[in-house]
Amino acid sequence: MAGRIIRGLGAAALAMAAGACASGSAPSNSGFLTTYEGLTPRTDVVRASVQQRRDEALASTITRLWVAPTEVFGVTDPILSDDDRRAVLSEVDRQVCYELSERFEIAEQPEPQAGTVRVGVTYIRPTHQAGSAAAAVANFFIPGPIKVRAPGGTGGLGAEAELLTPDGRQAAAIVWRRDAMVVGTDKPSLSRIGDAHQLAEPLGDMVGDALAPDDREVRPIPSPDPCERFGPRVRVEGILAGFATGLYEPGLSGGRPPADQEVDPVD
Repeated sequence: MAGRIIRGLGAAALAMAAGACASGSAPSNSGFLTTYEGLTPRTDVVRASVQQRRDEALASTITRLWVAPTEVFGVTDPILSDDDRRAVLSEVDRQVCYELSERFEIAEQPEPQAGTVRVGVTYIRPTHQAGSAAAAVANFFIPGPIKVRAPGGTGGLGAEAELLTPDGRQAAAIVWRRDAMVVGTDKPSLSRIGDAHQLAEPLGDMVGDALAPDDREVRPIPSPDPCERFGPRVRVEGILAGFATGLYEPGLSGGRPPADQEVDPVD
């Protein structure tokens, strides 16, 4: 039985290998950003579709910023429950805060002299749970970090983010979208938000790189940690669970949403 599953998934994955490195479709402008002028596609990114711009002079003037709570923008289908959407938004908040805190001072609330980072989740594709279960069985017999996923069963995440100066000018912006890969390191999940949740980490990496000036050195993690409200930076239990089961579990891998955080309405 396991052999048939492996052969079936392997054949389908090989058939899609030519497109396995791309995210599928390019991101479209949702209207979340204050301006899309000057955005250019990145050609050095193979697993995601990315457009970005940065005014180095403006970005360099910002050393302290407030990260506004992530919101859902332009997602017209209520494809997730309120709890699931809250979990995805909280994980995006967590990952973006962690990355930006290594390059900027993080304010706890808006300040007159601080910049602002706005993030809008513009695309959420649920993970197909049955396909993930089959992939988990097959991957149990495949050594190494590379995972094989069932074609058509992967989820995805898309977002737009911008860095604004204290007077509201856009200093940098990014439009990002990625679907989990059929062949790669993205773990299958029995949760409908498994892929969107784990893709929040590469999103945070890209936002940090896109918004920070080129000459801004990575700084040590501040103490106290300004992102502590989102939970620990590393969840050991999630890592261990992934090794043991081959599955990604959002509840063990993410942080914790603030007690007073509410779900933004679908635009």
